[in-house]
Amino acid sequence: MFPMNSTARLASVVLLMALTACSPAGQPPQSPPAPTTSADVSVTPILAAPVAIPIPVPMTDGRTHLAYELLLTNASDQDLTVDSLEVLSDNHTLLGLKGPQLAYWTRPMGSHEAGTKLGAGQVAKVWLDVPIDAGSPVPQHLSHRLVVNVGRPMPPLVPAVVTENVAEMNVSDRRPVVISPPLRGPNWLDANSCCDMTPHRMALNPIAGALWGAERFAIDYLQIADGGRIFTGNKDLPQSYPYFGADIHAVADGPVVSVLDGLPEQVPGHTPTGLTLAQYGGNHVVQDIGGGNYAFYAHLQTGSVQVKPGDRLTTGQVLGKLGNSGNSDAPHLHFHVMSTPDPLRSDGLPFVFKAFDLTGRLASSAAEDALEAGQPAQLQPGVATRNETDVSPLFLDVMNYAR
Repeated sequence: MFPMNSTARLASVVLLMALTACSPAGQPPQSPPAPTTSADVSVTPILAAPVAIPIPVPMTDGRTHLAYELLLTNASDQDLTVDSLEVLSDNHTLLGLKGPQLAYWTRPMGSHEAGTKLGAGQVAKVWLDVPIDAGSPVPQHLSHRLVVNVGRPMPPLVPAVVTENVAEMNVSDRRPVVISPPLRGPNWLDANSCCDMTPHRMALNPIAGALWGAERFAIDYLQIADGGRIFTGNKDLPQSYPYFGADIHAVADGPVVSVLDGLPEQVPGHTPTGLTLAQYGGNHVVQDIGGGNYAFYAHLQTGSVQVKPGDRLTTGQVLGKLGNSGNSDAPHLHFHVMSTPDPLRSDGLPFVFKAFDLTGRLASSAAEDALEAGQPAQLQPGVATRNETDVSPLFLDVMNYAR
């Protein structure tokens, strides 16, 4: 309910053809220098780089997740297809994606369509979620292995199938900030967050010459009322949503950095247009919660913001009310933690809640769509109510927050 799209570009491997023999007039061609190591040197037509290195975060499935993105660039002058991708640590495979499964997590830059075929010079985004089972050590280093199918091979330089070892990187030793929930009461649904292919997770925004994943761990909160619905009556009225106007609470101690208020409520069920970047979050508050973490509370009710820049908030203090302003098509609270005070030009950081009750989980993303269309909530069977501490919720979790 808050994301945007992105684009990027890089160059072509056709320049490698300059490796053919060339020497000053009257002199024989010179042999290239021998490699300085014993490792094989090969052409890698797909280049890979992370948007940001992953920060481990424990989640409600009992596992620690590494959520991050890779940019794959076809540096050749022909179409290439990425057949598989492995995430490895010390030569142990942590995650393997192949064929349609890899395509699910991959989008060519500038396209909303899943796919792993890249045209000449094209870039693709791959969203990765690497879960580490409870009791297993979190890796300190990651590498990635790609298998690439080449349409017009040039053996021995470029064979028909190229296996590439790319994007070696460290795992961050940063710890997620521990905070209190921003809401109170029962049946708050995590309607849009990590780690599936949700709009928040997929929002990589090109701003000021760089690509930013500010919403990597962002949550959209809806509240399921008695009867299992989020609204009754006229869907086009914010007042039809019982949680419209719910108090928003500071998640930690810390000063207010910026505030915006006065933007109008949007009409539920309709996608807003004509917004500037500054208006995407609607009426909002940005708070410095320490350690390089900034909390963003967005889409607040018009005229409800109760704080101003410089105010020092205490945990639990009411700062505004849940609304439907900005880039919002239904009343909800958009909440995320980020690396800078800019809601979009920042790196999205993970966070964990001190305590909450996990009471259920929506059956699927299709069940979420049905819920927003007015149907009652369809929950997964067999999810027992339990208390959670120092973990982050997953997409589709339903939670009770202490009053």
